[in-house]
Amino acid sequence: MLKQLKRPFRYKKIPLDLNGEVQKGKKPKSKKMGATLKRIWTYLSYNKGLLFLVLFMVLVSSALGLLGPYLVGVAIDEYIVTRNSEGFIILLAGLAVIYVLHSLSLWLQNYWMIGIAQETVFAMRTKLFRHLHKLPIPFFDKRQQGELMSRVTNDIENVSTTLNSSVIQVFSSLLTLVGTVSVMMWLSPLLTLITLIIVPLMFFGMKWITKRTGRLFKEQQRNLGELNGFIEETISGQRIIKTFSQEKKVMAEFQEKGEKLRVAGFWAQTYSGFIPKLMNVLNNLSFAIIAGIGGIFALNGMISIGVIVIFTEYSRQFTRPLNDLANQFNTLLSAIAGAERVFDIMDEEDEFKKEEHLKELTTIKGEVEFRDVSFSYEEDGNTVRNINLHVKAGQTAAFVGPTGAGKTTMINLLSRFYERGAGSILIDGEDIIHVKRESLRKHMGFVLQDSFLFRGTVRENIRYGRLEASDEEVVEAATLANAHSFIMKLPQQYDTVLSQDGNGISQGQKQLLSIARAFLANPSILILDEATSSIDTVTELKIQDALQELMKGRTSFVIAHRLNTIQNADKIIVLKEGRIIEEGTHDSLLEQEGFYFQLHGKAAVGALNIY
Repeated sequence: MLKQLKRPFRYKKIPLDLNGEVQKGKKPKSKKMGATLKRIWTYLSYNKGLLFLVLFMVLVSSALGLLGPYLVGVAIDEYIVTRNSEGFIILLAGLAVIYVLHSLSLWLQNYWMIGIAQETVFAMRTKLFRHLHKLPIPFFDKRQQGELMSRVTNDIENVSTTLNSSVIQVFSSLLTLVGTVSVMMWLSPLLTLITLIIVPLMFFGMKWITKRTGRLFKEQQRNLGELNGFIEETISGQRIIKTFSQEKKVMAEFQEKGEKLRVAGFWAQTYSGFIPKLMNVLNNLSFAIIAGIGGIFALNGMISIGVIVIFTEYSRQFTRPLNDLANQFNTLLSAIAGAERVFDIMDEEDEFKKEEHLKELTTIKGEVEFRDVSFSYEEDGNTVRNINLHVKAGQTAAFVGPTGAGKTTMINLLSRFYERGAGSILIDGEDIIHVKRESLRKHMGFVLQDSFLFRGTVRENIRYGRLEASDEEVVEAATLANAHSFIMKLPQQYDTVLSQDGNGISQGQKQLLSIARAFLANPSILILDEATSSIDTVTELKIQDALQELMKGRTSFVIAHRLNTIQNADKIIVLKEGRIIEEGTHDSLLEQEGFYFQLHGKAAVGALNIY
């Protein structure tokens, strides 16, 4: 087992409840900048004590930064101009100590802030990842995987970058700005007012720039998410792309999406790039004004040379924090754009949120009943209509029908991946709307047409069906699924590491591992979405007995694409256009000479697949 890295002892772990929520009251919606910043504060506030220590270090470093130039001016007036060397060494030593302490305070505040920032980002990323696993299937149907990945990675990384540097920079700049103006007013109010001439120019210039950069940074983040989604989709679908020789098409689409990102990024960075240029011009202008007018004042004896030196240094300290604030404002806009995208996902209502009062299913027999069930994926559609169906415990029911008839929808409704629009679905007489989803699905096992394996060992992938299962139970499940023999031929047998989605073994072998996983889960209700469709004929025959054994004593629902796999089903339900048009056994349906009879006739002449 990998050793866990220890947290710096000063940093408090941000508490998350079982839903991944920060345990601190209600959080505001992230619709405006202020609300988003307040929401980020709910994470930062769990290290409030250390954060105040960071701010204290910022105050110390700002004060020391102001004190240094002031002592330089004193040295000029008291020692250099007067050629007085007595005490000069002591002042230089004091300056050295000040600059060392200044550097130390900068290092401490950065070190502590990095720890706070990483704790905050870790908590946000953890909450987002947990929340994603609590969202209903319809949420994922409407979004690209890559776009969601971009929110977990790129958008949160933007927040991380900003917290690491910008928070300290903003406070430091504000304190330096206030302190600089205060000291300048004390030394020479007139020269200070002359220096402040550049502030209106700075204000209007910044307003013109930031008005454009906020919108552009949001567009940049959105385009980046779309591009990531497209990349993930094309990488996953490489086999199809190459099969149909569509490389040029996807490259053209990539270029189009990349161009949108390039244009948005170009203008966002271009406009934000005006800020340092503007600040440099104004900084040089301020320096020239102070040097020129200050020189005139010095010649007339109104101020000393040391004061001019202090003012020239402070003028840079005056414009530098303004410059830093302007630069950090753009970084902040980018981070807020990312944080809003993250909080948008967090604000999606999870499917378990309102289920605390619902019932837990401890044991079930497996009797299933649909009563006048209707449902549509679209508001004005009719995917299934007025479905009435009763399956006794232990029976095998098979759904057949053309594409779009509603076969998979029936399973989605039974497992509550989608909520029925009307009617009721009962298990052992209990309406599943009153049962917790997690409790319901614990009693259901799935073997889907498209098997999915995780990166890990063969043993771990089978154990996914029941994590507490022993090694002996894993081997027994694999043996029942007739997967044991091919597993033993792998390089490390059950400890062979499979790559993502099981690349490295055949499609049939993937399906055998999925069936073994279902054996291990030992469910009361079994869902088989044409579990043998991806397996060759020899392998299919090899596992038919195992599937029959698996279905014994269990209520089984089979989505059938090939009629020869369901002839022994206790009940065959024929669906067409969202309605049940026929129901019965294989023999009774053939006797009716209806739609099933036609399908069977097509299968008899070779058209076995009835998609």
